[in-house]
Amino acid sequence: MKNKHIHILGICGTFMGGVAVLARQLGYRVTGCDQNVYPPMSTFLESQGIEIVQGYGAEQLELKPDIIVVGNAMKRGMSVIEAMLNRGLHYVSGPQWLADHVLQDKWVLAVAGTHGKTTTSSLLTHILDFAGLKPGFLIGGIAEDFGVSARIGETPFFVVEADEYDSAFFDKRSKFVHYHPRTLICNNLEFDHADIFDNVADIQKQFHHVIRTVPGEGLIVENSTSPYLQEAIAKGCWTPRQSFAGESSDWTCRLLKSDGSAFEVYFQNKLQGTAQWQTLGLHNVHNALAAIAAAHHAGVSVDVALEAIHTFKGVKRRLELRGEVKGVKVYDDFAHHPTAIKVTLQGIRDRVSSEGGRLIAVLEPRSNTMRMGVFGTQLRDALQIADHIALFEPVGLNWNTADMMKGSIKPFEISATLEELVAKVQQYAKPGDYVVVMSNGGFGGVHQKLLDALRQ
Repeated sequence: MKNKHIHILGICGTFMGGVAVLARQLGYRVTGCDQNVYPPMSTFLESQGIEIVQGYGAEQLELKPDIIVVGNAMKRGMSVIEAMLNRGLHYVSGPQWLADHVLQDKWVLAVAGTHGKTTTSSLLTHILDFAGLKPGFLIGGIAEDFGVSARIGETPFFVVEADEYDSAFFDKRSKFVHYHPRTLICNNLEFDHADIFDNVADIQKQFHHVIRTVPGEGLIVENSTSPYLQEAIAKGCWTPRQSFAGESSDWTCRLLKSDGSAFEVYFQNKLQGTAQWQTLGLHNVHNALAAIAAAHHAGVSVDVALEAIHTFKGVKRRLELRGEVKGVKVYDDFAHHPTAIKVTLQGIRDRVSSEGGRLIAVLEPRSNTMRMGVFGTQLRDALQIADHIALFEPVGLNWNTADMMKGSIKPFEISATLEELVAKVQQYAKPGDYVVVMSNGGFGGVHQKLLDALRQ
């Protein structure tokens, strides 16, 4: 397949960007297009020598690729899609291309769940790499330990962030159904992606589809405290399971520091060792337990996994410190679901309190589900962990932010422009404060704008 040309529609999404990198490493000529281009993926692709066409015009098909890989953001009616279909060109979904050209004959370690996929995938990859297994991986973010979101690897081991979102406009199955993992982490299961799922039962059905593909000699690592996940597993499971997170789970922890930066690891009530790292929050400790269990299934001892955790650098946009100005720390996080927002803020709450500062939450309601107003007061309640709340109200939001925040016991500000938001945060931020900016998009570069404003 070397020197063949693939053209990727929607290349700047984290998943499709990873597919582009893998194809490049396999020797393909890779081009792609996207409408919304923003760092870190855009700059990352450019550094890999991948050409990006702006927009979805039909003229880009004059590149005459051998195969078109269609991202799930593509829809009927787009010029490039209509031209592709009318001309009878060869096309596949991203997950199908990955399954056919990368995952064949691999020991796939897949990380599924509504929350924590990127951090857990990155940590699992880091542990396997630290142990000398040189795995391939495709992660929905840029792992700081590797500086990339994907690589082919040098051994049969391959870690993939296993997303439940649909595969393409012509394949409405979840991406992870294509992957056929030998080791499957199921971090949790909640309602999300209201643009494609009608209810949580629809998501449970997809999770059960992937559970059905795990071999009897494989392993499912499951969060025993996630009721919707447990219901999905109860539909039928033919694979050994190990649990984590619950008090009576196989893998448990004891926090040595309340912010989760140090903890003990137990397997079936036997102490395995102690971990220390720079990552914060009980939810991330649970992510670590899942990664340790999956790595152990691949042959990595717990001692080696704990040593690897100590050197884990984290993931871009997962409580990533973007800078500190005049004693105010500005963090970037991808949280865009009430549960993720809650655990993100809780993860840093203890650190802030111990240092005597305040926690300021800045939120852009950008995800499809959030813009639809599905979460309602759940969103307000999740934000109450912060001391002050700054909300951005974008044009076209399907609900009223002020109405949603009624009953908030914490002070909040609502801004219609980024300039207004930055000015408000600048006004009340003071030395010792932690500002946590949450969005699943670029948020107009607000992190740097905040840092620049604080310098004034």
